[in-house]
Amino acid sequence: MRDAGTKGAHHVADDARRGRRDAVLRILKDAPEPLGIAEIAERIAAHPNTVRFHLDKLVAAGRVERARSGRRVPGRPAQVFRAVRGMDPAGPRHYRLLADALAHGLAAAPDARDRAVEAGRAWGLRSAADAPAASADDVERLTSLLDDLGFAPERRDEARIGLRHCPFLELAESDSPVVCDVHLGLMRGALERWESPVTVDRLEAFAEPGLCLAVTAPRARP
Repeated sequence: MRDAGTKGAHHVADDARRGRRDAVLRILKDAPEPLGIAEIAERIAAHPNTVRFHLDKLVAAGRVERARSGRRVPGRPAQVFRAVRGMDPAGPRHYRLLADALAHGLAAAPDARDRAVEAGRAWGLRSAADAPAASADDVERLTSLLDDLGFAPERRDEARIGLRHCPFLELAESDSPVVCDVHLGLMRGALERWESPVTVDRLEAFAEPGLCLAVTAPRARP
């Protein structure tokens, strides 16, 4: 087992490598034209093999790409590199903040519930289009789809599905009731896509401790 000193040394080494890699990337971003390994090594005072190692990692991560040198020199063209334009694909994500803003913005609309159900319906139509027909029982098929989406469903009886997990629990427990309406629309949209004779009549949020309940009913004929 590694002791604390060994682990600390590894963390320091990792930080040093990340710092050197970031330096290589900054130089390429600031350069007006692609640079060769020797040029980069000279600018950051590192061995060319070290620079080559970091360039390989940056190329694999999609941050740097190889390019052709525009310089006319005898012999084999030197290998040069340039930074890939665009934002860092490995940067942090804050989808919770986006979801919170969208949910609260939707909740402020005068027809919030209708809009939320319709947004969920569109989601359900898309999701159900790719769902395999694993069962001729549409309620069972809906249960399978909800399982794939992370709701941890359980079939209660012929007409009811219990949902043990909410993928958006923090929003659902806040002052954004539209989240439940989106889920209702999701289930209705999926059943509509399958041209099912049933629909989800209502979604009872937290009908039991730790469980929401989706109740199906025959679809009204037009």
